[in-house]
Amino acid sequence: MADESNIPPKKYSGLRDYVKAEQMVQLAIAIPLGCVIGWFFGGLLDHHFHTGWIAIVGIVVGAAGGFLQIVTIAARYLKNNR
Repeated sequence: MADESNIPPKKYSGLRDYVKAEQMVQLAIAIPLGCVIGWFFGGLLDHHFHTGWIAIVGIVVGAAGGFLQIVTIAARYLKNNR
């Protein structure tokens, strides 16, 4: 077999590390940001319809959306690393 230590590094290997780091940041903020966005729009709807429960539903829906985003990113990451 050829000596692999003499193989020059790939041209965009540093960029690939930044992409992986960006994906990890997406994982870290997916659920909290989804909850905040759901709470904000739920609060707007609560104010418009004079209710008090839509913001809670918005938080739950935002958390579910964030979780779905985490599953999607993790599946894509695992698919690329096979």
